Amino acid sequence: MTSRQSTRFAPILLGLAVAMGSMIALAPAGATNRGSSTPARPTATHWLCRPGLANNPCIGNLSTLVIPAVGPSIVRTLSVAKHPPVDCFYAYPTVSQQPSLNANLAVEPSEAAIASSQAAPFSQVCRVFAPIYRQVTSRRLSGLVTPPARQGLETSYNSLLSGFRAFLAQEPKGRHFVLLGHSQGAAMLIRLIRSQIDPNPSLRSRLLSALIIGGNLTVPKGKKVGGAFRHIPLCSSGHQLGCAIAYSSFSQSDPPGTDAFFGIPGQGVSYLWGQTSRAPSLEVACVNPAAFSNGFARLNPRWPDDASMTSQTGYLTYPSLYRSECAWDHGSHYLEVAAEPTTSYPAIVHPNDRPIVQSFGPKWGLHANDVNIAQGDLIAFVARQEFYLLHHR
Repeated sequence: MTSRQSTRFAPILLGLAVAMGSMIALAPAGATNRGSSTPARPTATHWLCRPGLANNPCIGNLSTLVIPAVGPSIVRTLSVAKHPPVDCFYAYPTVSQQPSLNANLAVEPSEAAIASSQAAPFSQVCRVFAPIYRQVTSRRLSGLVTPPARQGLETSYNSLLSGFRAFLAQEPKGRHFVLLGHSQGAAMLIRLIRSQIDPNPSLRSRLLSALIIGGNLTVPKGKKVGGAFRHIPLCSSGHQLGCAIAYSSFSQSDPPGTDAFFGIPGQGVSYLWGQTSRAPSLEVACVNPAAFSNGFARLNPRWPDDASMTSQTGYLTYPSLYRSECAWDHGSHYLEVAAEPTTSYPAIVHPNDRPIVQSFGPKWGLHANDVNIAQGDLIAFVARQEFYLLHHR
């Protein structure tokens, strides 16, 4: 994230920090280990993003300023797909700073801003749908130890489930879809997949991929399937269909501690979807979206360019700046992000004007950048899945 962007995203980062600040202390009482199938109350769906919506933050200027380590910057012209073969359903992270336990259904600037940052670039490859859901607010997430607050998680989940059902109701029969969620949004999607998609062969066959970022999705150690999902495996190749990508990112220079909110089963964000087991047979899933094998791979990050050097671009990327691999440390399984050792960005990148991927310490690392740090890789993966879907099935 550049210093030019810090003003706009300060409320979002603050909200995430407040929300995560005492998550480690959450008591597991009353949590279950299997997704709830409690039906959502029928309510009118309030859309943050959907095709044809006025003031849709999930579309816009997608052209990207590409800043290489050597040579001139270039503008890559990108646009919203006119007739994409699949749709994307997006669940945003904890951004509401309302004082209540659960947010209301009003569209706030923080929700529009995070959708523009995380979801809008996916409109290159899919129509993006995102319901406003009654998430537990950043101010109250740390109080989930009390029964009323735990009920807040049920309200959050049932609200998102209602939005998902509204999404399915307008989908053509048999149309494939991608799920994208981060933080609380990822946790709610894990519950939704466990209760609605994983046990349902018809819906499962329509799931192109689930991009579950920063939600502590679990699998048996060393396995690709099992744990949270019984049928849906982790992705192991660049064109696999019906699979999940999951990870939480930490800096190589600031790895997670034993009290990390992410990467360790049964603590931190795990509580939001009801996972409390710390059995040594489980691990938090890590799939490197830049490479589906072991070893470092160069990342393709993307950030909104709010004060662009050129009026032509809505986003910027430094394609030679970061690399990643899945790593273990202090019992945590996570995506380790490091600066490329051979990278030297002269002049245009300096300490006060570069994409600073800020670590918030060993408890929650690079959480605020989880999606953006590999956004280009995630979009390319969905594009490859679409190509395979259209030409090989």
